[in-house]
Amino acid sequence: MTDRRLWSYQEIAAHIGVRPDTVRSYRKHGLLPSPDLVEAGKPYWFADTIRAWVTRRPGNRPRRDP
Repeated sequence: MTDRRLWSYQEIAAHIGVRPDTVRSYRKHGLLPSPDLVEAGKPYWFADTIRAWVTRRPGNRPRRDP
């Protein structure tokens, strides 16, 4: 089953626990996937696109208990 809901900077930020400006910075620096849709100049990503990106994102490793 695919999740085709469109997420803006705000939804992405909430999903990964950062501020929307941080997500904008990720895009500016090429760290975010290309948008799935641009409407009225605003980028949107499918939820599945972002979830896949999160799993590949640097620093997204399972944490070990000491």
